[in-house]
Amino acid sequence: MTVVSQSAHRPWSSLRCGLGLIALLASLPWGSAPALAEGDDPAAQARWAELRAALFGDRPVADGAGLIGLETPYRAEDAAVVPVTVKSLLDPAAGHFIKDLYLIIDMNPVPLAATFHFPGPTAWDRIATRVRVNAYTNVRAVAQTDDGRLFTVANFVKAAGGCSAPSLKDPAAAAAQLGRMKLVLPEQLKPGERLTAQLMIKHPNSSGLQFDQVARHFIPADYIQRIDLTYQGQPLFSVDSNISVSEDPSIRFGLTPVAAGDLRVEVKDSAGRRFEQNFPIAVTGGG
Repeated sequence: MTVVSQSAHRPWSSLRCGLGLIALLASLPWGSAPALAEGDDPAAQARWAELRAALFGDRPVADGAGLIGLETPYRAEDAAVVPVTVKSLLDPAAGHFIKDLYLIIDMNPVPLAATFHFPGPTAWDRIATRVRVNAYTNVRAVAQTDDGRLFTVANFVKAAGGCSAPSLKDPAAAAAQLGRMKLVLPEQLKPGERLTAQLMIKHPNSSGLQFDQVARHFIPADYIQRIDLTYQGQPLFSVDSNISVSEDPSIRFGLTPVAAGDLRVEVKDSAGRRFEQNFPIAVTGGG
């Protein structure tokens, strides 16, 4: 792991100043909607209408059933670490591909948790990560196809307090491991055989809403903003993220190794640090 550059932590007040669209989303009256908004509840519909307008303007967003699948727990065991899996159900023969995938948590202070960008028609089958959920909410995935159409699916999740939940790690230990990465792969990799890989990054992803009980102050926001992955020198996918992603971000994704080569990961966080690491991938056996 290589740390390319480092700068001082930014305070929470800079979160809204530096992120443009996220600032607009954060300014919406998220606290005014009831915590139990679910399904066809008018308040939940109104909240989604606000978010949809802020993110996509007046563009139509169609029902995504049959195009994307969304898996979430109905009641989360830990609101600070809520698993979310999105599956692509798009038929490759359709002649189109999902270019961008938006992960939105309606009732979070920053609802747009992550945006995944895919470079081209190379098939992707699933993306999984872990998020913070601040109040009972609809969690939704919005897919944008290469021809600009938008589709969405949503699940209701019962969880609360995830954005202000204290870190599970000692600050000194977390600082010592900052930016370390691990790539988990099956033991045997055959060329052309689809597999599931997991990327894990050590980072507190501090939300700016967590309170230090010892020092008696809010912990400044400090979170991963951008992740870029390439395989054999070609873009695999990239992620724009923020405080709604859980501590120590984890991403599971599909990968089809074709030959020996490197999977390269580049990470940038809100404090201006950059972390880089190459993971050699060796394939064995025939196709």
